[in-house]
Amino acid sequence: MSHRAVNAPREMPCPCRKSISWWPEAHRLLLALCDDLEAIADSLPRHVILKDCIDAAQTLGRLIRDVHAYEETTLFPALLERFTASPEIQPAIDRLKAEHVADECYADDLAEKLLYLGKGGKDVNFEALAYMLRGFFDAMRRHVAYERDHFSAALEALRGNAEFDGASELN
Repeated sequence: MSHRAVNAPREMPCPCRKSISWWPEAHRLLLALCDDLEAIADSLPRHVILKDCIDAAQTLGRLIRDVHAYEETTLFPALLERFTASPEIQPAIDRLKAEHVADECYADDLAEKLLYLGKGGKDVNFEALAYMLRGFFDAMRRHVAYERDHFSAALEALRGNAEFDGASELN
């Protein structure tokens, strides 16, 4: 796995301890995870590295939940507080929160299958697993792109505002 989303800290700081400035790092970690999952999908069935499956399984659910918790406790409230008059912010946030629920369930299912494979599981349907992996990382990449399209300008406007940026960062 060349992109090593698995190098994300084992214990990420509490989402409430991150400022809005952590958003690009959250996206970097998610996209690195997508690259790792794509590498696994491409390696199936003959060239799979079992350790990569275990590493991805152990990172997947935790990283997804940590990033979503950060967005829902730090990022989204900051956007809503500062841009209450914007008619696009609330519907975008509502959509993303709904996606978060589905993404977390999907990540848990995928992590279970990757862990099984990584521990030497024998009756793996490689075609189905590759399909699941591709479905997940494609959806995650679209999710990140949607966030960037809808929130980049707003977050840039907040950058440097101590109320939303550095003042809330405690780590």
